[in-house]
Amino acid sequence: MHPDHPDHQPLPTNRPVRRTIDPASAERRVGRHRAPEPPRRGPARSVPGRIAVATGVTCCLGLIGVAGVGESSPAHLEVREAVADRAAADQRASRDFTRLPPPAAAALPPPAPTPGATPATKKPPRKPVRPERPRPVAGLDQRQMDNAKAIVDVGREMKMPRRALVVAVATAMQESNLYNLASDVLPESFDHPHQGSGSDHDSVGLFQQRPSSGWGTVAQLMRPAYAARAFYAALREVPGWEDMSVTAAAQAVQVSAYPDAYARHEKRATTVVAALV
Repeated sequence: MHPDHPDHQPLPTNRPVRRTIDPASAERRVGRHRAPEPPRRGPARSVPGRIAVATGVTCCLGLIGVAGVGESSPAHLEVREAVADRAAADQRASRDFTRLPPPAAAALPPPAPTPGATPATKKPPRKPVRPERPRPVAGLDQRQMDNAKAIVDVGREMKMPRRALVVAVATAMQESNLYNLASDVLPESFDHPHQGSGSDHDSVGLFQQRPSSGWGTVAQLMRPAYAARAFYAALREVPGWEDMSVTAAAQAVQVSAYPDAYARHEKRATTVVAALV
């Protein structure tokens, strides 16, 4: 045979023997070629460890006794440090059922005011308001009381003293019985609001003032407010009227034929003024 024929090839004397390598046996090799072992699960990463940490300091302390194996590993050191920090802070686990009750509502601070809101303020109590039509007193009817109020209101507007108000009301009681009277002598006086009529010359109104004497026109004197203003203006011109009696002060203005008639109305006039002021 030819030397190159396969049957004539000499067998090598140092040919390596082929072996099947078991993976398990390869992992059991020693030395620096030893296969790395799987990392151990520390108690902080296991389910029992997480439950123990969540239940509080007591369970964490019990975890150290249970996880005594491998204390020298870094995972165990981290668990011990976490337990120590938790115990120092005296913290409770989030699932602890012994919770404190919420604070009482009275202890809560008042809510902060809304920006731009006006703080609520208490309204002052209302002062009693006198009715527009005061109830009659001293035996007067409502029309008489309304006329007396018109006389008092004008006197207060003119800053007249209380005595002047009494003098004016007493004078109107004597002259017209506190009714706004027209005159039978002056037919035009009936064209204005009136509450009766008189026949004493051309005297009209509450104070029976005469247009012919310069007190004003018929239309003016038939208005209670104007008639009262004219009376107070004349009373101011009387020297020392404040020291006079009601009768003397009224007579100084009216120049009546019965000068003593005004005195009998002083008490009633005082009562009426007291009810209106």
